[in-house]
Amino acid sequence: MRLISWNVNGIRAVVRKGFWDWLSSASPDVLCIQETKAHPEQLSRKLRNPPAYHACWNSAQRKGYSGVATFSKPEPLSIQAGFGVGEFDIEGRVLMTGYPGFKLFNVYFPNGKRSAERLDYKLRFYAAFLEVCDTLHARGDRLIVCGDINTAHRPIDLAHPRENAKTSGFLPEERAWLDRYFEHGFVDAFRVFYPDEPGQYTWWTYVTSARARNVGWRIDSFWVSESLMPAVTGAGILSDVMGSDHCPVTLDVDLHRLRTP
Repeated sequence: MRLISWNVNGIRAVVRKGFWDWLSSASPDVLCIQETKAHPEQLSRKLRNPPAYHACWNSAQRKGYSGVATFSKPEPLSIQAGFGVGEFDIEGRVLMTGYPGFKLFNVYFPNGKRSAERLDYKLRFYAAFLEVCDTLHARGDRLIVCGDINTAHRPIDLAHPRENAKTSGFLPEERAWLDRYFEHGFVDAFRVFYPDEPGQYTWWTYVTSARARNVGWRIDSFWVSESLMPAVTGAGILSDVMGSDHCPVTLDVDLHRLRTP
């Protein structure tokens, strides 16, 4: 299976920028989209239910804000929107789809740059979602978490770490939460395959021609349960795909590798 995650910064906007041609060419088995900024009823029939895919949506109560969608060629065994915490679920940030061998979480983690209150909200989201993952891990479930993490983990994950040491998205307390996820059974799949490669980013601000100069941040990821990592055959960044201030990231999984002879 090939899984792709992409913060499209508005599903209707990216459709006007070649989304259908890209989807036809890339043809992932599962596509996880963040920041849809739309309710399904606001969209065309084709976009609500893309050809060859089962579409699942979780939109924020507030229109034009947040939201996630998962397009899946295999029909999910289970679907869950949100994770049961009202203050987070109203923003449409989490969508779980189940498949043989793993559960996939499509997550749009909050951004903490706007205010101290939103930073606190972001940190509480990290804590609450980790509790959900811990419960599922304790039950023996294998998990894939993908999406816009909204935090760069290590200095290698952004172009100017020193200048952004006091900027939300690279604060010590935010990075510490990512450490906790990796201490609690997750692996950053991209860094398994590219442990020390700099200049690998997934988001660039629209101002100052940052993308052309590759002054970016790696804040979009696939996190994989340690128990599922033997099935992971690759991970990557599609930095040449345009249409958003983020680019897609990929994960390749071969579940046959988990089977014993």
